[in-house]
Amino acid sequence: MTTVDILSPEGKTSGSVELPADIFDVATNVPLIHQVVVAQLAAARQGTHKTKTRGEVRGGGRKPYRQKGTGRARQGSTRAPQFAGGGTVHGPQPRDYSQRTPKKMKAAALRGALSDRARFERIHVLESVVAGDAPSTKAAAKFLGTLSDRKNLLVVIDRMDLVSELSVRNLPNVHVLWSDQLNTYDVLCADDIAFTKAAFDAFVAGGQKSEDTK
Repeated sequence: MTTVDILSPEGKTSGSVELPADIFDVATNVPLIHQVVVAQLAAARQGTHKTKTRGEVRGGGRKPYRQKGTGRARQGSTRAPQFAGGGTVHGPQPRDYSQRTPKKMKAAALRGALSDRARFERIHVLESVVAGDAPSTKAAAKFLGTLSDRKNLLVVIDRMDLVSELSVRNLPNVHVLWSDQLNTYDVLCADDIAFTKAAFDAFVAGGQKSEDTK
C-alpha cells in the first residue's frame, strides 16, 4: 500500500494517507478503459443532427417537364436528390449514441486509470486548496503550481467545499470535479490528480462501499 503526504496550502507536510491497493494499485486494463471512454464520449453526443429527405423539402410538387419527347432523362420532381435544393439521401437523422456500460466496468476502468497515475506518483492529497475561509484564486494558483510542472491538473473536492471551488474554477489548465463525479476520461486527460483530504476520504469510502456490495 502506497503512502502519500498530505500537503498544506503553505507547502508543508501535515500528515500522510495510504492509497488503498484495491483502488490505486490494480492492473490497468487498456481495452476496458478504451471501451468505457468511447462509451462516455458517445453518451455526450447530442444526436440532434437532421437532414431533409425529398419528401420533406419544400416545393417540387409539379413534374418539371413532360415524360417523353424532350430528349432528356425523365424527372418527377425538382426536389429529387440529383437537383440543387433537393433532398438528401441517407443523411444523418436524430439518434441516441449512448452505449450500455455496466457500473462494474466503469468502476474497474476508473481504478485502472487511477492506478496508472499512482504508479508514476501523480496522485496528491491536499489539506485544503487555500488557507482560511476566503476564496483566493491567486493563492490557489501559487499552491497548485508547486505540485507539478506538467500541464493539466485535475482537482477533486468535496461537494461542501465551496471555497476551493471558487478558488480554482477559473484557473487555466485546471479542471475541478466533485468526488462523486470522478470518471475515467477526466483522469486520463489530467497529468496529475489532486484530492483534498475530505474528497479523498469520501471517494475511498464510496469505493469501499461498492466493493462490499459485490
